Amino acid sequence: MTSDRLRLLLPVLSLAVLLGAVFYLQPRAMSYFGLNLLFNLAIPVALATIAQMMIIMVNDIDLSVGTFVSFCACVTATFVHDTPLLGYAILAGAILAYAALGALIQLRGLPAIVVTLGMSFVWGGLAVLILPSPGGASPEWLRTLMTLKTPLVPIAVIAPLVIAFAVHLLIRRSWIGVILQGVGGNERAMERAGWSVVRLRATSYGLAGLFGVLAGMCLVGLTTAADANIALRYTLLSIAGVILGGGEFVGGRISPFGAVIGALTLTLAASFLSFLRLSPDWQIGAQGAILILVLAVRLLFVRKEATA
Repeated sequence: MTSDRLRLLLPVLSLAVLLGAVFYLQPRAMSYFGLNLLFNLAIPVALATIAQMMIIMVNDIDLSVGTFVSFCACVTATFVHDTPLLGYAILAGAILAYAALGALIQLRGLPAIVVTLGMSFVWGGLAVLILPSPGGASPEWLRTLMTLKTPLVPIAVIAPLVIAFAVHLLIRRSWIGVILQGVGGNERAMERAGWSVVRLRATSYGLAGLFGVLAGMCLVGLTTAADANIALRYTLLSIAGVILGGGEFVGGRISPFGAVIGALTLTLAASFLSFLRLSPDWQIGAQGAILILVLAVRLLFVRKEATA
């Protein structure tokens, strides 16, 4: 079995094991309504994870994903709802700002982890200015889309898989995806080949901004309101989802399907821990333990394959 298939197999197995445990603890969850509740927030988490994946793909890491998604949610619940043209313009400007951030990091040789940490305060501050207290409302079309009832399987399960397939085509089958992975694999080789790494990194960050905007909009469509702190946990969840799905911090090695399945696993883990009646104070630590366990198993199999 190739390492790429192994990287995808482990998150699939971890998701299957968790799903089986949830069905064992709560048989009623084995239904359309039950699955919809279990994966209620899977779509925005998956989109945020894809946003983080775009950054990790070029060997960077983004510590502002959570606050950026919160900012986009606040814009959606206020400006997009009240004055759509202005709202969409703000969101488009946010995507351009993300792309410019990537270009700046490349031009100045700045550490992305520090720059994005600083930007997390900027996005968080803007979110508070827009929506000082929880409120706002979801645009009607967005609410209708996010509550769409699909046959047999809830949209909360179908949509993340569709997103994964679309991103897989973009990253694995298009020339721009191959080139962006090349930046993560060997940046100097891309420069020698005549590619502008500044533009490529800006493109990667712009794509991350696009998926972050979509995550914020979908989150509002599900919750019908927004809050400046609504998605703060998404930063750690997105990093964990990418790594759980077989991604690595160096080398441009990522898996769109793996990242989305990792996001679904972490979403399901929260429901599983709730069924165990574990205190919310311990749930984050338990999620971390699940992640460490899966990564330890992955490392064990990778080492065995390397020595075979």
